[in-house]
Amino acid sequence: MNPKGVQTMETSNPTRVTVQAVIHAPVEKVWAYWNEPEHITKWNHASDDWHSPWSENDLRPGGKFTTRMEAKDGSAGFDFGGIYDVVKLHEQISYTLGDGRKVDIFFTADGGSTKVVETFDAENTFPVEYQQAGWQAIMDNFKKYTEQN
Repeated sequence: MNPKGVQTMETSNPTRVTVQAVIHAPVEKVWAYWNEPEHITKWNHASDDWHSPWSENDLRPGGKFTTRMEAKDGSAGFDFGGIYDVVKLHEQISYTLGDGRKVDIFFTADGGSTKVVETFDAENTFPVEYQQAGWQAIMDNFKKYTEQN
């Protein structure tokens, strides 16, 4: 409430953005490739001039994860990480990023395929469309990697 007692709208509610893909692989394989560091480093990049040289993952509620994302030419990079809030085997992963944003990922088995739906809180630095395109590009790389290996 403001000083005059009038309730004001909360302006810190983040924009939620969703990316998704249907992976032509069983949920057990999709889950493993999404979560195991030796696989994460193979697909976790939005463009071919970036890569993830290393990843650590303690997949359990309260566990931490970090993946290093950097330009192959060394001109830029950052650690992407957070703490898991929910881990339901082959179904759901929810986590909080270091800056407080939330991410929810749902895995839905459908025969020999798995639908992966990832929803994240957008940050305020880059346009939402740019963020969605980047996260979708990573999802598309995951799909390609998982289906080809």
